Amino acid sequence: MDVLNDILDTLNLKGALYFRTDFSGEWAVTVPRLEQAARFHLVVQGHCRIQMESGEAIDLGPGDIALIPKGRSHILADDAGRDAPDLETVLEDVGYDGEGVLVVGEGDSHAATQMICGHFTFRGGADHPILRALPDYLLTTASTRAREPWLDEMLRLVTRRVFSEELGSSAAITRLSEIVFIELLRVGISQSDDLRSVIDAFRDQQVGRALELIHSRPAEHWTVEKLAGAVGMSRSRFAERFSEMVGTGPMAYLSDWRLQKALCLLDTSRFSVQQVAIQTGYQSPAAFTRAFSGKFGLPPTEYRRGAA
Repeated sequence: MDVLNDILDTLNLKGALYFRTDFSGEWAVTVPRLEQAARFHLVVQGHCRIQMESGEAIDLGPGDIALIPKGRSHILADDAGRDAPDLETVLEDVGYDGEGVLVVGEGDSHAATQMICGHFTFRGGADHPILRALPDYLLTTASTRAREPWLDEMLRLVTRRVFSEELGSSAAITRLSEIVFIELLRVGISQSDDLRSVIDAFRDQQVGRALELIHSRPAEHWTVEKLAGAVGMSRSRFAERFSEMVGTGPMAYLSDWRLQKALCLLDTSRFSVQQVAIQTGYQSPAAFTRAFSGKFGLPPTEYRRGAA
C-alpha cells in the first residue's frame, strides 16, 4: 500500500489558497501563528524576505517557494527592519474582503512583489513522525525547480490557475496544492536529516514493509517479534533499525497510529466508540478510552461531540 498516502489522508491534509498579493513600496506584514498548519509563499515577481521567530531570515526571488510548517508566525517584508503590523490589521486597512488580489502600497505595479500565499492544514490532534521531523522551513529555489520537472510543472500550473481566475480554479488549486505539499517534502529531504530518515524508512526493504503491515492492518495484534519475523529480521535488530529511521519504536508508532486512525473514524464515520475501538486494535472500549484520553485530553465521546 501507499503508506504516505494513508498518512496524509488520515491526518486530513487539506490545501487552501488564501490570497494573491501585489505589494509595492516599503511593506511588511506579520503572519500570525496557526496551529496544525503549514504555510507556503511562492514568489511570482519581485522579492520577499521572510523573518522567522528564531531570527533567521530567508530571501526569496522569482520562482522560489518557502514552506513554513508547524504553524509558526513569521514576517514577510521587502527588506529587514520594517515595522510589520499583523495580517488582520493590514487586511482591514486596505479593505480586503477575501476576493481578488491583496494590494498593499501605491508604487509601480511593474516593480511590485507578487506572491501566491496559501496553507496546508491537518486535523486537530494530527501527529506523526513526518510532521515532527519537518524543519523550521523548507526552501525550494527556482534553480532547484529546474532539476525537479514534476514539482516545477505543478507550481507553474498552480500559478496559471491563480492568475486566470476561471470558473473552478479554486477547486483545482486546492487539489493541486496537496500534490505540491508531497513534492515539497520529497525535494526538501536534503534540508533535514530527520525528514530524510523518515522518508527513507518508507523505502527501506524491512522497515518499509513493517510500516506497510501496520498501516494495512492496524487492528492486528502486532508485537515487535511478530513484525520482525514478518520482515525477516531479529527482534533486536529490527527494533533498533526501526527506531533509528522513524524516530520512535515500533510499538510506540503502532499505538500512536491507532489513535490517529481513531480520530479519523470518529470524525468521518458513524461507527460507535466500541466499533472504533475494535477497528483500531483495542481489546475493550475502556482500554481505548483510557489511551485516547491520555493522548488527547478528553474521552472519545466528548471529542466526537465537539467535532460535531
